[in-house]
Amino acid sequence: MLESCKDAKERWGGVHSLIDRWLNERQELLVLYCAIKGLKPYSPRETPLSVKVQAFCQVLMDYCSAGHFEVYEQLVREATEFDDGGIELAKHHYPLLEQITVKCVEFNDNYDSAEQCIEKLTDLPKDLSELGELLEERFQLEDELIEALHNVHKEMIA
Repeated sequence: MLESCKDAKERWGGVHSLIDRWLNERQELLVLYCAIKGLKPYSPRETPLSVKVQAFCQVLMDYCSAGHFEVYEQLVREATEFDDGGIELAKHHYPLLEQITVKCVEFNDNYDSAEQCIEKLTDLPKDLSELGELLEERFQLEDELIEALHNVHKEMIA
């Protein structure tokens, strides 16, 4: 029994730190989102809005990529290993997360360069607002997955 607990900790203990790093990146994404949401397009004493939007786009893509190519994969592996029904939730949530990711990529494609950002400046408030709603939905879905596929197993791993 002790050996199986040790194996579980070795296999799944790293998932917790992966999720922690990812959630820290989510916090950074939210800080940048709030920073650009309330800015005026041109403020001579501040960093140009386009630079801040580009930084936001970079973190947005990093966050989405880490979710899809690292975190979700680990959560599914953990859910499969413990086989306690979490896989059904993942099957429901992943298509929704995929749709939101497509919208995030579209936002990035529209604003990831200074020229594009300046061209679409009048659309930025509306696009940010729509993206904010999508991110809120994404975070809720991700939190449900973390709770059902990882947090529920924490004590078994510890």
